[in-house]
Amino acid sequence: MTPAALLETATRAAALAARFLREQENRHDPSSWSEKGKADFVTEVDRESERLIAALLREAFPTSTVIGEELSPSAPSAPSAPSAPSVTWLLDPLDGTTNFLHGFPYYAVSIAALVDGELAAGVVHHVPPNIVYTATRGGGAYQDGKPLAVSRRTDPRHALIGTGFPFKHMDQIERYQRQFAAVIERTAGLRRPGSAALDLCDVAAGRYDGFWELQLAPWDVGAGTLLIREAGGVITTLDGDEQVLGHNSIVAGNPAIHRWMLELFSSL
Repeated sequence: MTPAALLETATRAAALAARFLREQENRHDPSSWSEKGKADFVTEVDRESERLIAALLREAFPTSTVIGEELSPSAPSAPSAPSAPSVTWLLDPLDGTTNFLHGFPYYAVSIAALVDGELAAGVVHHVPPNIVYTATRGGGAYQDGKPLAVSRRTDPRHALIGTGFPFKHMDQIERYQRQFAAVIERTAGLRRPGSAALDLCDVAAGRYDGFWELQLAPWDVGAGTLLIREAGGVITTLDGDEQVLGHNSIVAGNPAIHRWMLELFSSL
């Protein structure tokens, strides 16, 4: 139950799901889509990907708890052994479903392992280019085996910032628009590709200097949180709380840009 063993299992599960997703590309017209909410689509592909991942994780760690976006978003799927460390998996079987359905090549499988409530291992598998991001607690963050580090840019004028639109929470749009205007006025640019798991990888890799979104779920950010922290970055809620594995706002970046973003948002 070491971080390395958890990561090995998570990486195998993510690769299995990625192969399945590649087989399903360009096969789905809107008649097969379901809407969980406004512009929040799900298909049998998402559900089958989660089934494949969960089966492999349970086979390797039978007493672990699996929490996934589609099939078990709130309830544990297996009890933890009382005499052993508790392992919980957070998984998003297809982060960027709308991108997948439109053939836009920016979607991923994200799996994180927690031991006794603390992040221990995480993997994000960027499916179309077959790029794998991995991290273990205290062991660093990697892209296809190469170490990652957050950017060193400290001047917001030079910063590239990622974001996510609050399309599921339109009551927050006015607040978001104020933040959007303030950030775009003060930085080199903003990007929104549509997969939070990959956005957090881009922060860990130093491609983004910062990122924010007003509400994300634990399975969206579990693996990415560990990647950023192991790459030397900071990730909190808008209030500066380091406990981000709820349905929370997210602010992430290198230490300087993260601090600047928190100060900027608190002034709006």
